[in-house]
Amino acid sequence: MTFTLTGGLIVAIGGFAPALGIGFIGAKAVEAIGRNPEASGKIMVNMLIAMAFAEAIAIYSLIFAF
Repeated sequence: MTFTLTGGLIVAIGGFAPALGIGFIGAKAVEAIGRNPEASGKIMVNMLIAMAFAEAIAIYSLIFAF
């Protein structure tokens, strides 16, 4: 029982923080594109790379919970 509760807590915390980070990254990227539409290509690439790193943290917490 304690292992299941601990694993669930790890996944909850490990999924919450990257979700906030991905939302923040997306919001700032949209704001940056709104300010400078010509730079949208560079902004989108950097945004996707940053989101992938944030998502990797969530996947690591899921693996660690098991």
